[in-house]
Amino acid sequence: MSLRIANQVRRGPAVTLSVDGQAVEAFAGESLAAALWAAGRRALRQSPRAGTPRGVFCMMGACQECLVRVDGQRALACQVAVYADMRVETGAAT
Repeated sequence: MSLRIANQVRRGPAVTLSVDGQAVEAFAGESLAAALWAAGRRALRQSPRAGTPRGVFCMMGACQECLVRVDGQRALACQVAVYADMRVETGAAT
């Protein structure tokens, strides 16, 4: 089941990115957080204290909950635009 709105939004070209070694389809220019959510990826890291899953929360870069590694660099998924061949690692941002 797709969570994307069909025929209602102009999108960038379809691209493939790698998330923890798995291919994920997305659209160039959309936020990585939106692409991961649409792909069904909810947990992006573990809480350092409790070890509980953390994921997309504020969607504006204030909460740090969507911290991931993009091409080896720490980044907030809600602040990064998707591009072709992006390499994303969840759970490895620290």
